[in-house]
Amino acid sequence: MTNMNSVIVMTQTSNYSQDGLSIIHKPLIKIEPLSFNLDLLKLNYDWILFSSKNAVKYFYPYLQQTTHRHIAVIGKKTKAYCEAQGIAVDFCPSDYSQEGFLAKFEAQTNAKILVPSSQAARPLLVDTLRDKGFEVTKIDLYKPSAWASHVTDIDQLLAQNKVSAITFASSSAVDAFFNRSLPETTKAFSDFYVIGQQTLSTIQQYGVEAKVADEQTLDGLIEKVKESWM
Repeated sequence: MTNMNSVIVMTQTSNYSQDGLSIIHKPLIKIEPLSFNLDLLKLNYDWILFSSKNAVKYFYPYLQQTTHRHIAVIGKKTKAYCEAQGIAVDFCPSDYSQEGFLAKFEAQTNAKILVPSSQAARPLLVDTLRDKGFEVTKIDLYKPSAWASHVTDIDQLLAQNKVSAITFASSSAVDAFFNRSLPETTKAFSDFYVIGQQTLSTIQQYGVEAKVADEQTLDGLIEKVKESWM
């Protein structure tokens, strides 16, 4: 059994803390804003869809330049971030995955939907919405790149036997950590936790297994870690 003073390394972009837990925040992804065709902002949209907090953060300066009727989001943290910025959210499904969103989202035929998101975002969302007959415009708002020094920092913590769990909240973070030649002490570590099925699928491509959060949130990730310590 691992005690509750053990160190958890969290690798997502946003910071996170919880009383009574020792958490080291080592984001594995840097966000690089991209330029895009500003003429796309001049079109009229029925919906703008945000699938992450970063999408909201990096599109917010442009939001007032758009004409749109509704805002849809994926994830309660994305919804909370929108509301903190004064953005009213019209639709947020209880399942915080792309699949969950697609199962519940409804709009009029031929609805025009703007999706500002990461260049590396899974194509499932946009492709499926187009297959349903919606007119979808995708803006590559930013791109992720690996934060190499943080990868090295985690390797060093593992070599010093100071880590009891490592969490991943995105496939990009998994790729940043595993898509390289791993030190032996890193290869030997096995207590990995992921936020959802897509992230699990990515980590399994590297021959690594992980426990999956019951709820696709950072709170859910930490609850899964604590559950494994009981």
